[in-house]
Amino acid sequence: MRAVTLITGASAGIGTELARVFAQHGHELVLVARRADRLNALADEIAATGRPRPTVLAIDLGQPDAAAGIAVELTSRGLEPDVVVNNAGFGLTGSAATLDRNEQLGMIDLNVRALTALSLTFVDSLTRHRGGILNVASIAAFLPGPSMAVYYATKAYVLSFSEALHHELADRGIRVTTLCPGPVRTEFQARSGMRFNRSMHMFTLPAQRVAEIGYRGLMRGKRVVIAGLGNRIAVFLVRLIPNALLMTAVDQRRRETRGSS
Repeated sequence: MRAVTLITGASAGIGTELARVFAQHGHELVLVARRADRLNALADEIAATGRPRPTVLAIDLGQPDAAAGIAVELTSRGLEPDVVVNNAGFGLTGSAATLDRNEQLGMIDLNVRALTALSLTFVDSLTRHRGGILNVASIAAFLPGPSMAVYYATKAYVLSFSEALHHELADRGIRVTTLCPGPVRTEFQARSGMRFNRSMHMFTLPAQRVAEIGYRGLMRGKRVVIAGLGNRIAVFLVRLIPNALLMTAVDQRRRETRGSS
């Protein structure tokens, strides 16, 4: 079986940049997302640099059997992961009571269930290769999020679950790293309904930089990587402020970003 790096949500944003970074460091890739055209364009781009052309799997990770389907596809090609990168996810802005309930449950399916399944499905393979798991969370994982309640909760799960896996899988030689970026200008923001304003600039990094930070953190076996000095300071301060005050501040900021560009 040939070792590959499996990257979900590779069709845009941080996922695309993670694919580029892993390819630059010599990893053979399997790219997973729903949009086959974008995955194939990225695969062609990587192949044009002289790297092996990534395998493309156009799969909806929101489906309950997605992880099992990926495993079957890889086995049929003689492939197995030495690294799993769980980047796929989305957010929604608005009151949880008024947002579409099925969309919010779909967010949980993708951000939580699919990530959990893919983190656990390939443990034997990762053990054989002494590989790793890179799970993409957010600085949202560190605080409650009125106006994005379900999204923030999913990222809190990703952080908690991944930190525990970091401890549990260490004896197997598997590195587990949680990448926590702040705001990044990608399609994610358009999908979630978020908007940028000037006050967010100190917390914003390009997707390429976030991907490089995440890759380096995984290779070094870091448990949690917070991307950017501004975000590291923010997370430190968040831990000192009572949740009641945090929720008021977060809700106010969310209302401001929804109404500005």
